[in-house]
Amino acid sequence: MSIHFHEEDLPDGLSFEGAIAVDTEAMGLHPARDRLCLVQLSDGRGDEHLVRFRKGSAYSAPNLKALLGDPNRLKLYHFARFDVAMIQAYLGFMAAPLYCTRTASRLVRTYTDRHGLKDLVRELLGHEISKQQQTSDWGAPELSDAQREYAASDVRYLHALKEKLDERLVREKRVELAQSCFDFLPHRALLDLAGWPEQDIFAHDG
Repeated sequence: MSIHFHEEDLPDGLSFEGAIAVDTEAMGLHPARDRLCLVQLSDGRGDEHLVRFRKGSAYSAPNLKALLGDPNRLKLYHFARFDVAMIQAYLGFMAAPLYCTRTASRLVRTYTDRHGLKDLVRELLGHEISKQQQTSDWGAPELSDAQREYAASDVRYLHALKEKLDERLVREKRVELAQSCFDFLPHRALLDLAGWPEQDIFAHDG
């Protein structure tokens, strides 16, 4: 298992198999204000790839865009709503079709309100991951080893989590409902970017 660090794009000739686990790190939680700093990737075979974008980046990244823009390749996220919004805002495309482990967890782990990645990995896979670097400076000139490990851990377990969550979705007969949610998430992200991050436009509020 290795963590590979790249500047501005994936290298030519790098191949991935099957579904791709994806995560992002940014300067904050508001795409209009907080720039995209890092995109993390894994195909579940043991290696993680981190693509860092520096201040002033053109976000061209043709190899990354070709991989994540492939409409025939499933992308796995934890809290896809944020990640696909950041990718759309800075890289200019919707990285779908997608599967969101947080959404799946909310549909099948209704006995708890703890749906963070750390909680899922602990309960479903028996591993402990640290979230100590979650609020660190992702726009720093150099990323520490601790930051790189944290970023890699955000995609390391998504394939295994999907397998566990899929078993529960089948058991609870919520597979079709989950897929409908996954299909809608890109539109939810576009609503966020268009100015409706909190308002429920489907609600009857007068």
